[in-house]
Amino acid sequence: MKNFISVSDVTDIDALVKKALEYKADPFKDKVLGANKRIGLLFLNPSLRTRLSTQVAAQQLGMEAIVFNVDKEGWALEFEEGAIMNGTTVEHVKDAAPVLGKYFDMLCIRTFPSLKNREEDYSEMYINQFIKYAGVPVISLESATLHPLQSLTDIITIKEYLLNSPLGAGRKPKIVLTWAPHIKPLPQCVSNSFAEWVNAWGEADFVITHPEGYELAEKFTKGATITHNQDEALQGADFIYVKNWSAYNDYGKMLSNDTSWMLTNDKLQQTNNAKVMHCLPVRRNVELSDEILDGPNSLVTREASNRVWAAQAVISTLLTALKGGI
Repeated sequence: MKNFISVSDVTDIDALVKKALEYKADPFKDKVLGANKRIGLLFLNPSLRTRLSTQVAAQQLGMEAIVFNVDKEGWALEFEEGAIMNGTTVEHVKDAAPVLGKYFDMLCIRTFPSLKNREEDYSEMYINQFIKYAGVPVISLESATLHPLQSLTDIITIKEYLLNSPLGAGRKPKIVLTWAPHIKPLPQCVSNSFAEWVNAWGEADFVITHPEGYELAEKFTKGATITHNQDEALQGADFIYVKNWSAYNDYGKMLSNDTSWMLTNDKLQQTNNAKVMHCLPVRRNVELSDEILDGPNSLVTREASNRVWAAQAVISTLLTALKGGI
């Protein structure tokens, strides 16, 4: 693994999950692996769990972690090739990234889509320019279209639960990704990524449900069953992943905000006592009800805590590659 941008960078999802759970059991077992190595965390937009979990993970591997909020503390960066920089941008990424590559042994980048220009957002120009010019491994802390660390965390959380509460021989878990209402249009990153990872994992009966008009890009959802009937989707579900996203085809738009799509305990009656997941932050009683979040079916806190082990597994894999390991 040279970078960690999407599931395509991972050759064995189960092996990475196993490594993460080993770190959860023994966080400091590789505490000198990253000795004398430095990791830079660059944020073009805010973060809570992603930032802190990645810092903790790196430090548990012996690395020095330095955070830089580019959007608040740095020069406005230009990413377009051949740009005439006579506007608001001050420094080109092709000048900044190589320098950062000299300061750090590994870079983590968090960007965000504009939700205005689909072609521009889905080109992943920002993170790809860092990969092109930095000269060191790059980890996505969320990009314009994907959030791979979150999705790895989600698979870890599902796998961990199944190890302790198996469903029975020969039965795959039914995992449902359901759209939820929100007060504003949100990116497709988490939903795209979750769909991509569950499909690549291949160990689940995977269903996506959303109102008409909220279809995601087929390259991420191909392999899943898709329905506009939430009740139908929830029948017999073992895990429910709740997330809002804006329209992909009518890009960035909030086409409807049907509050009846919010998950409640009544809806859980249709499921196989399904465990409920959400990436956080969550708008309580808009996306998810208090009764779900505070109830016994919620895996949300466990899921968030597992962010550390996902990051630690990825960073250690890249560190091992840097040191010439397998």
